[in-house]
This record gives sequence, C-alpha cells and structure tokens, in this order.
Amino acid sequence: MKFFAPPRFPFRPALLAACLVLPWLVSPVFADEPAVATDAASPSQSPRSLSLATFDIDVTPPVGFMMAYDRVRRIDELGLRCRGIVLLGTEQPIVLCAVDWIGIANQSQDIFRSRIAKAAGTTPSHVVVHTLHQHDAPRSNFGAEALLHQVGASNLGAHDGSFARDAIDRLAVAIEAAVKQAQPVTHAGFGSADVKNVASNRRIQDDSGKVIATRYTATRDPKLRALPDGTIDPALSSLSFWNEDTPLAVLSYYACHPQSYYRTGIPSPDFPGIARFMRSQDAPGPLYVHFNGAGGNIGAGKYNDGSKENRLVLAARVADAMRAAFESTQKFPLQPADIGWSFTGVALPPAEHLDRDKLTEELNAWDGVTYWGGPDKLAWLLRCQSGHKIDLSCLAVGDVRILHMPGELFVEYQLAAKAMRPDLQVAMAAYGDYGPGYIGTAEAYGQGGYETSERASNVTPAAEAVLMSGMRQLLEATESPQ
Repeated sequence: MKFFAPPRFPFRPALLAACLVLPWLVSPVFADEPAVATDAASPSQSPRSLSLATFDIDVTPPVGFMMAYDRVRRIDELGLRCRGIVLLGTEQPIVLCAVDWIGIANQSQDIFRSRIAKAAGTTPSHVVVHTLHQHDAPRSNFGAEALLHQVGASNLGAHDGSFARDAIDRLAVAIEAAVKQAQPVTHAGFGSADVKNVASNRRIQDDSGKVIATRYTATRDPKLRALPDGTIDPALSSLSFWNEDTPLAVLSYYACHPQSYYRTGIPSPDFPGIARFMRSQDAPGPLYVHFNGAGGNIGAGKYNDGSKENRLVLAARVADAMRAAFESTQKFPLQPADIGWSFTGVALPPAEHLDRDKLTEELNAWDGVTYWGGPDKLAWLLRCQSGHKIDLSCLAVGDVRILHMPGELFVEYQLAAKAMRPDLQVAMAAYGDYGPGYIGTAEAYGQGGYETSERASNVTPAAEAVLMSGMRQLLEATESPQ
C-alpha cells in the first residue's frame, strides 16, 4: 500500500522526525553531566530555609470531549484533579505532580514539565509528572497529535490536545500563584500500612510460568477470583511535610490498576481518587496527593466483580490504609541538607515489532477511536530513534527515597527497588512517561499474556536491565543527606 498525504499536509517522515525532537519539545539530555546528576546542599553555602507550595486544579474534560475510550457525556460530582507540591529551598525547586488521567506521553511530558518548571522557577529535570491511570479520563500525546496533523486527519479523537493545552496554561498560573504563598517546612514524616483485599496479580500462570489467563480489573469468573493474590506489594507508603505540628501535604504511593469499572462516559477518579477525597474529608487541612506505583501487572480483579457498589468498597479499603499509614508516621526535623535529588536519562529499546513504514501507512486509516494504534506507537518509535532518553529521578528526604519511573511497570520493579536498599524507606511512583506502554520483566516477555503482547508493550525485554541499572544508580547516588 502506497502512502499518500493530502496536498496541504505533505508528510515527510525525515522532516517529521526532526520536528518531533526540536529542542523546545524535549526534556533536557544531560550530555555534559555525570551519568547520575545529584543535588545536595553544601556546608559552605549560605543557610537556606525550606518551604512548600501546594497546587490543585480541575482537569475534567468538557462534555463531548474524547477521553481514552469514550466521549464525555456527563460530568458528575467528583471530577479529575491535577495536584502536587513545589519544594523550595533546595539547590533547585523540586516539583512532584500527579494527574487523574490515563497517561501523559512523549512530547506531552516535555511540555508539561517545561511549563511547570518555568512557573516554579526550576528546570525540567527537577519536575516529575505522573498519572494515576484512571480509564474514564483523558490521555495526552502531543507527538501522536502532530503525526495526525501531518496527514490532515479530520478526527483526532483522544489525541486532540486542545484540552491538555488549556490545562497546562491553567496549571502554570496555579503554580506561579502557589509559589508566592509557600509555607515553611520544619518536619517530614514517613509511614506505611498494608492495603487489605484490593490488589491481586493479573497474570495467572501455570506451573511452567506460562500465562494461561488474565485477571482483569473486573473479573466475573469466580474461579479466577478464588486464586491467590499472587505477587503484589500490599504496602501503601505515606510521605508528609509539616510546619511544626501542622501537616501541609500528604503524598501516598500504592501499586494497583485504579479501575473498579469504566466505559461510562463520565470522567471519574475511580477508587484511588475517591479514597483521596475521603481522607480530605476525614482529616481536612493538608493537600492529599496520590501516586500509582508499579501496578502494570496488578489490579483489583480478585476482589472486584465489576459491580457498581464495589467502587466504594475498594475506595474505603485504600482510604483505611491511607489513614493507618499517616497515623503510623514517624516525624523528623527537616533542613535543606536533608533533601537530595538525583536524576539520569535512560534509552529504552523500542519493541522490534514496531515497523516505522507500516505505522506510517496506518496513519491515514486511523479511526479516531482505537486506543492503542499507529499514532501512539509511531510517536514513541520516532522518539526512540531520535536518541531521546527518558528521565528517571529519585527524591531523598532523610532516609526516605521516592523513585519516579515511566510506563506501566510490573510490580517486580518496585519490589526490587526496595530490596536494593533495605536500609532505607523506599517508595515508587510509576506511570510517568506513558510512551513505553507496559514494561514487563525480561522473563515475562517469554511467558505470554496481554501486558507483554505487541498490542500493549512498546519496549523489548532488554528494558529490564536498563531500568534496574538506573534504579540502582539513583538509589546509590545520594547517600543519607547530612
């Protein structure tokens, strides 16, 4: 099949590849810096004081806008939020941002981080943007949108970036205002608690390790629900920042797909967002920010048959763990020297099944509805072929380490990170750059199953070695700050 582009939009793959990686579209590649760059206060520097700004905006798309799977037909009581913190008084301000969307990928990550960095007075390398991966929610991939514009597509579907750009504009304004009202930070705290009867492994395997069934978000088969949890991380971690005895922000981390049911046409933060809301009502005051951990192969399928009443049941269980983790918090005094930040760029190998010519041909036939399709995969492939690296980063707060990772990581990465540094309190936020899709372990790619299929994963098994090495470097880069 020969590829033709409309006359007004001549499609030139080489030119497009260059356009997609213009400097203003990509996050910094730290070519002149060490493999792992770190920030740490120097004793010779003048004393600084820590402060914290919080931001929170509504990012619920309007009626008629295309979400990940369906157009919005109604707005209900709970919308979608974009919220986070700006930590000031360190070498560079540090911004942690969580969004109630299914994914933010490729050039959208660049623009989000660049605009946030400008608003907060920092650099993109000190900004992380993660999604919680709710399914009745939008996605953002400016790279895919640009490809569709190149072929003159009349229906951009979920790749219509207009709402994301509006959200970014409002987010920048909110962060600029928040920084001006930052409050002193005197203490931090860390606690954890197990979430009971929510998470289970999605991949059901036989004795040889082959995946024979997938226990999806809503599992109606009682035989699949009766099987053991499998490999999970039940712990919900809680990192909090305080001004003396007043909590300013509470950040929680838990690895699990966040769906109870979806395809409703109604934007919803689903059960993690409802749990977050319940905590804000139960103990108002601080800003509650939730991050999804390495939950790529984790869901609520064992404990969820898809019934509507189960959403609140799951939310209450997560909220209970949020409360228990906060109540178990061990506070400690916090100075600028107690904060560290390390980051590194990694090149993830694109999946071998991604064929540039074939994906280019498929652009003209894209229907505006298909979730995983040519625009997403081609945008990711071009980005990889341009030499782009994905940033991994780690926040150190005393003996706490928070890793920030891309894609739909398998929980084994989170468990491995904790095992690497048993002397530290380690938590993880995944679902950063959504371009790679699912990222399984190397072994998992030979076991079958949806998560490591050509449809779902855009990387090769070699991604495991790259990410494990990056995590190890980050966890070792910043020793306990002094």
